[in-house]
Amino acid sequence: MTKKSMQRNGFLLAAFAIVATFLVLAVEALTADRIKSQQRAQTLRSLNEIIPADRHDNDLYQSCGLVRNPALGSEQPMPVYRAFDDQKPTALAAEIIAPNGYSGPIRLLLAIRPDGEILGVRTLQHQETPGLGDKIELQKSDWILSFAGKQVRSADDERWTVQRDGGMFDQFTGATITPRAVVQAVKTAALYLEENSTTLFNSDLANCQEASNE
Repeated sequence: MTKKSMQRNGFLLAAFAIVATFLVLAVEALTADRIKSQQRAQTLRSLNEIIPADRHDNDLYQSCGLVRNPALGSEQPMPVYRAFDDQKPTALAAEIIAPNGYSGPIRLLLAIRPDGEILGVRTLQHQETPGLGDKIELQKSDWILSFAGKQVRSADDERWTVQRDGGMFDQFTGATITPRAVVQAVKTAALYLEENSTTLFNSDLANCQEASNE
């Protein structure tokens, strides 16, 4: 192969890489709004499942504020939704992160009553192994429903782990890391929401929608 042909092939490869990168970026830009809309719809569906309409008379999505606290599993501000019925606080829901999933962070939605009783948990986003760790999805297993009705007594509540570690939650065959991460994240966040419920209900939090539009 001559030097000229090598240069030509190198140029063609570089041009192909540039075009491919441009196409990827273009597709991401075109689908970003659609993905955001789908994520919002999923969150709304999950909110309505764990905080049913008979528990509130306000618009949960419009009553969303941003909260920055490590107990929610992220250094970034996380959405917290506040439910009221006749102006009386009835539930708090927060998007939380289980940072130590088997294949990466797991995004969850957790709702509690003001007294700390858990109304429900749903999985919003994850990359866990299909057939194993993906049993945290309600579509794959009813495991995620096991949180409803439970309460964290304290930071030292030893019940809040999987049965293999002496706790009260089932683990998945061949995939203990995933449920262990979810249980720990829910425990930490639920305790934080309960201990700070009065402040969270009454604070003037940064609006989720305004922040997302910046």
